[in-house]
Amino acid sequence: MNKIRKGDEVVVITGRDKGKRGVVLARVDEQHLLVEGINLVKKHQKPNPMKGEQGGIVDKAMPIDQSNVALYNPATQKADRVAIQIQEDGKKIRVFKSSKAPVPSTVA
Repeated sequence: MNKIRKGDEVVVITGRDKGKRGVVLARVDEQHLLVEGINLVKKHQKPNPMKGEQGGIVDKAMPIDQSNVALYNPATQKADRVAIQIQEDGKKIRVFKSSKAPVPSTVA
C-alpha cells in the first residue's frame, strides 16, 4: 500500500521547490511522483501540426522522488508523516503520525 497516492496534496520538504504545495497527478514508478506545479523545467518543443501542438519553449513537470515530499495535513496546516493502520476488520487505512487522524480519501 502506497503512503502517497494520486490526488493527494503534498508539500515539498527538500530541494529547489522546498515549501511549495501541489497535488499528485500520477505515480511514475514505485519511487517517483508527478506533482502539479513542482519540479518544472523548460523544454524546447518542436511544432507538430498533426497533433495541433505549437513549437517553442514550454514548462513541463518532471518526476520528483517521493522521499522529497510529505503529505499535507489540513488540520495542522503542515506537512506530516503517514502510517498504515490495520483496523479490526482487516482493512488498511492511512493515518497521520502526529494526530492518528485518518487521511482524507481523495477521489482519483
